[in-house]
Amino acid sequence: MTPSQAEKTPPAATADTAAFNLVRELAAALSAGTVSLPSYPQVAIRLQKMLADEDSDADRLVRVLGAEPVLAARVTTMAGAAALNPSGRKITDLRTAIVLLGFDALRTTAAAFAMVQIRQAGEYKNIEKPMAALWRESVSRAAMAYVVARATGKSRPDTAMLAGILSGIGKLYLLTQMSRHPELFADEAAFHSLVRDWHASIAQALLESWQMAPEIVAAVRDWPTVDTDPRNAPDLADVLAAADLLISHGEDPELLQGLLADSRPMQRLGLKAGCASLLADSAAELESLRKALSN
Repeated sequence: MTPSQAEKTPPAATADTAAFNLVRELAAALSAGTVSLPSYPQVAIRLQKMLADEDSDADRLVRVLGAEPVLAARVTTMAGAAALNPSGRKITDLRTAIVLLGFDALRTTAAAFAMVQIRQAGEYKNIEKPMAALWRESVSRAAMAYVVARATGKSRPDTAMLAGILSGIGKLYLLTQMSRHPELFADEAAFHSLVRDWHASIAQALLESWQMAPEIVAAVRDWPTVDTDPRNAPDLADVLAAADLLISHGEDPELLQGLLADSRPMQRLGLKAGCASLLADSAAELESLRKALSN
């Protein structure tokens, strides 16, 4: 093909080729079990695997975290968040912070640290805006999932917060591919189609490689489609879906109230009414969690 012919090639053809190539790569990586998130810090992976080990204790975790000052600082900041530290006491000791947080909140902190590192990687400067938007969504969903889980008693709040921070991990992986396939991601519809079709498989592969609990894996994999599930028993995926609905429409009480009747996650969780009060009563805690996760 000559340069003049290439110039006349419709953009859609280029995007279609890129989509085909990326889907082929994704399928091969999933089949081989080699899916990994580029630039994900090794210390975060090591910590996630340690937290999956029942023999891990605070002293071992202090040694690992002590070697990474930025992550250690995030742990102490997280432990000081109002929602996790009702007494309001100042937390400066790493061991105390670890004991206070517990393993799931530590996993959340490690994941948040890792995602910030990915955002700051030089190779992703060209997609800084969509990565920042995804990060804000994940932080808000994590904080809201904590509040929803605590209010309904259907899941452990710390576990819900962890699932929330990881809820966009499949989309994050696809965003990291933008540097290799920029022509594809210029087509917003094509990108959303990829997220819809591949988020679940990618999220499951990544989280299983990090030895996350099956409950977390299933929730992150299933929450975007859980509203079409006719089952009756609520689970963690419902908490994430409910949190997302509250984030999206919480500032419009009338619209939110109208959506509640049609939301299966809300129905299963028993959140058909009173959401405006829940949001108002939890405003300070939501802000403290968002701040702790973002700093």
